[in-house]
This record gives sequence, C-alpha cells and structure tokens, in this order.
Amino acid sequence: MQFSKSTDYALHALIHLGQSERSNNIGIKELSGTLGVSESYLSKIMSKLRQDGIVRAVPGVNGGYELARPADQITFLDVIQVIEGRQQLFTCSNSRSRQHSILADEAASEQDPKHAERSGCLVEKVMFGAEQQLYQYLREHTIQTVLDEAFKRCSHHTTKK
Repeated sequence: MQFSKSTDYALHALIHLGQSERSNNIGIKELSGTLGVSESYLSKIMSKLRQDGIVRAVPGVNGGYELARPADQITFLDVIQVIEGRQQLFTCSNSRSRQHSILADEAASEQDPKHAERSGCLVEKVMFGAEQQLYQYLREHTIQTVLDEAFKRCSHHTTKK
C-alpha cells in the first residue's frame, strides 16, 4: 500500500497552517513555496480539504487558507480519506474458488449471510483486521500530535545550545 504525493502535500500543508504563529490565513503562493509544489497542484488538494471542512478558504487579496477546526480535531485518517478516498484497502478476489471454500468460515457465513464473502474468507479477515489497526493508529494521530512533537524537538535543540 502506498499513499499518493497528494496525501503527503496535504498533511504538510495542514501542519504548516497549524504551526503558523499568525492568526490569519496563509496564501497558496506561500504554501506552495514552502512545500515546493506548484500552486495549481496544491490548489486542487486544498480544494478537496476545503470541501470536506478541514480547511477554510479566505477570499480577497490577502486571502488564503486556514484550518477550519482545531488541529487536535484533524486526524491523519481524515486527511487520507479525503485525498485517497474511503474505499476498503483489500477485497478478496478469490471468493468463488475451491481454495476459498476450504478457507471459508462456514459458521460465520451462516450467521450473517449478507456478509458471507467477507466474514467467510480467512485471508480477508486478516487483512480487514490489519486495516482496522491502521485506521485506529491514523485516528489517534492528529495535526496537533505532529505540531507538539515538532515543538518538543525545537525546544530540546534550543536548550542544548
């Protein structure tokens, strides 16, 4: 599994917005310069984040973007799902094979016929569990988590000098 560059840029843009000591917004030109990405590419990413309520666009000559909610309420999972989509990471493609029927958990399939293929495939069950663990980890980490860690590192380096 690999996340796109868009997710990377989105997360870094949000961290830049979150660490801005100014209370006002940051323009797309400054953001794109900081991240080293074209304004048009970053504008598309920011538009997705705006549509999902993660950032707010401030119109006008001095306009730009700002976080639409506190940094501790924007999880990595929120951002990834906006940019990458909200699809299941793994789907069993072998559900009609003889191998699948050998691995199928028939008792689970009988209890919930609606989800027979998902609960019946032991390979998918493992992959689904891994996906849930990944999602939980990404839910636990917010933009604020990264900002706090960066602040600690910065403070640590300052006190060492």
